[in-house]
This record gives sequence, C-alpha cells and structure tokens, in this order.
Amino acid sequence: MTDASILSRSTLVACVAIASLFVAPRASAQGFNAIVSPPRFEINATPGARARHVVEISNASSQPARYKIRTADWTFGADASVTFHDDLQAGSCRPWVAIERGELLIPGGARVRYRFEVTPPTDVPAGECRFALLIEGDEPAVAGGNAFKIPVRGRIGVIVYVAVGDAAPKLEILKAEVATVAGNRVPMLVVRNTGNAHGRIGGFLSGTDAQGRELEFAPSTFPILPGETRSLELSAQSSRNERADVALPVTVRGTLEWSGARVPFEHRFE
Repeated sequence: MTDASILSRSTLVACVAIASLFVAPRASAQGFNAIVSPPRFEINATPGARARHVVEISNASSQPARYKIRTADWTFGADASVTFHDDLQAGSCRPWVAIERGELLIPGGARVRYRFEVTPPTDVPAGECRFALLIEGDEPAVAGGNAFKIPVRGRIGVIVYVAVGDAAPKLEILKAEVATVAGNRVPMLVVRNTGNAHGRIGGFLSGTDAQGRELEFAPSTFPILPGETRSLELSAQSSRNERADVALPVTVRGTLEWSGARVPFEHRFE
C-alpha cells in the first residue's frame, strides 16, 4: 500500500491531498497531523443488506484538531495517480453510503473509531463500485518560506472497493516486455482485467541477471480495475532485500497468483 500526493485545482485554496492506496496514511501540513487506519477497504456486500465498517482516525498533534469528513469518487490514472471527484461519476455507489457525521473534534494524541455503512439496493446486479472517504483539516495551515506562503488544507483519502454479489476479477497476462521507467530498462507485465471487480497480481519469481546476481522479482501491487489494461513493473530485489537495477538480459521464472488463479511463468527479458 505507498502514498500518492494529489494536488486539487477545484478550489481557490491550494490543497495537499494524500490518496492512500497501499500503506497506512498520514498527512502533516503544519496543523494537520492525522493518521488513518486501515488505508483501504475491500468490502463484500449483498444487495439489500447493510455492511457496517469502522475506520480509526488519530490526531498525532498535541493540540485538538477538527476534521471534516465526506465521500468522493475517484479515478486511477495510467501513471498510478489518483484524482478525487466531488461530482458523481458513472457507476458511483456513493448514494448507497451513509457516514456517521460530517465533522470530528479529536483531542491531541487521541484516536476515534468512525463508522460508515454501505447498503446496495436490492435490485443491483453483481459488480464492483468504488468511492473514497475523505478526511480533511477544518482549518487551513500556512506552508512555504518567508518570501512565499500559501494556505494549504491537509487531506487523506481512504479508498473503498465494494464488491456486490459474486463480483470477481478476471485477469489475463497479455505480454511480458521491457520498458523504460525513470531512465532504467525494467521488466514489465501487461495485464488485462475482463472481470467485474478489481484484481492484483502477486507471486514468487526469481532470475539471474547479466551480472550474475541472483534476484527475486515481485509484480507491482497496483490494482487493475474492471475493463482496464495496465502495465506492471516486475521490481527486483537482491538477496539482502534491497531494490536492485536489473542488468539485462534476465530470464525470470516462478509462479504468478491472483484471485482464483496460480499460473507458472517464465520469460526472458532482453
């Protein structure tokens, strides 16, 4: 789960936004010092039934802090960036969502349990919808040096996936290739999802690169949304669990896994 910082242009006040897809989120903007757990929810829901869940919000500051809480839609870019949307997007399930309240006052160093509910309609077909729970600082802080200061408003987005009925991903590896990422040539997998829920690739892979180093490879854990085709990096680690730049060519072997599937994999990347 990494934090993705998103700059919102929808308001006149500059906002510092953190969309937390992969790790426990924490945002700090000189007055906004919140920690939220878990960073995301993957909910199984039944049409007509209410699903209740709890997110923990901590104020890491020594001073009391007031937070505003609301829902939003979000989209996931090809560069793994997340964009929040106040207006309802196609297929949004925000009309199914009820939140405990719109504001919280949390004493310094304290933690609260915040409840929300998702109730799909009785006639909704199987599938997945998504929304975000946004936790925002109530008062803007000031960021910047003495010569340049702007108001900023801290924000954390908790991503929620709602799988209704028997929704499930259907992943297919279209090809394995080499691509340039941050100036380095790296192994990549191109994966398509023809199912009706998001999926993630996992697995255990290894190979010896052109410098004779024995490396472990792991596919990116970015989600592949329904109807999406996404390129995922196979990141390499040395025997000391340190990230390594791969010297091509390298033959990678092992097993790839995702929901309901376990697939042998072997490919020479050149």
